[in-house]
Amino acid sequence: MLWTQNQLASQLVELGLQQGDAVLVHAALRKVGPILGGPDTLIDAIRTIVGPEGTMLAYCDWQADDDILQRADLRDEIPPFDPQRSRSIRDNGAFPELLRTTPGALRSANPGASCAALGGKAEWFTADHALDYGYGPQSPFGKLVEAGGKTMLIGAPLDTMTLLHHAEHVADFPNKRLRRYEAPILVDGKIVWRHFEEFDTADPPHGLPDDYFATIVEAFLATGQGKRGTIGAAPSILVEAAPMIAFGVTWLEDRLGS
Repeated sequence: MLWTQNQLASQLVELGLQQGDAVLVHAALRKVGPILGGPDTLIDAIRTIVGPEGTMLAYCDWQADDDILQRADLRDEIPPFDPQRSRSIRDNGAFPELLRTTPGALRSANPGASCAALGGKAEWFTADHALDYGYGPQSPFGKLVEAGGKTMLIGAPLDTMTLLHHAEHVADFPNKRLRRYEAPILVDGKIVWRHFEEFDTADPPHGLPDDYFATIVEAFLATGQGKRGTIGAAPSILVEAAPMIAFGVTWLEDRLGS
């Protein structure tokens, strides 16, 4: 099967994507299958459905190694984070980098939590991303909740729903781990080493399994919220951000205390 833009667009509508939507997308492109025109056709299909007022987002992060960042002998050689040039982390698949490099796309300025956005509210979503606590309210994730947006997983495992890092930030539970690190960023064209602080997203809260995001998403879908479908050949889901976060916060606080 060679998927066309019109076929993908029809599937997106069936899944529940609408004109004007802001949607954070995770896509496992190989699971979609062969696409006429390649993965840019999937981006075009999403843009067609959300329209000029809608916005598509992807979670980029950046290719930085904590061990390398701590090496004093390489300090003067480590490339700084540059929203316009730094590549998205490979662990997130090809889709974020494809979106980031699509003409017209913008990227937020927090290195580890950076997101690319394309569409009507791309500038708003990417502006003023907090450099500390980059998954909090002053982030593309917090703004997605504020804007009544959605998140869509196209063939991506349920435990890759990055939006739930925002739930980890918002939820009130004891012994949240902090991550502090120093990294180079560009400030007015100059390299500045800056200290960052955020809640640790590398490992789950104490006592929870690595893939606990999938448990939360499955439990949310079991309530009848969100929708399952297929994009190309890929099993996919679409959920509204605000109810997903509210459910995730309650789930975390019920299990970890508050």
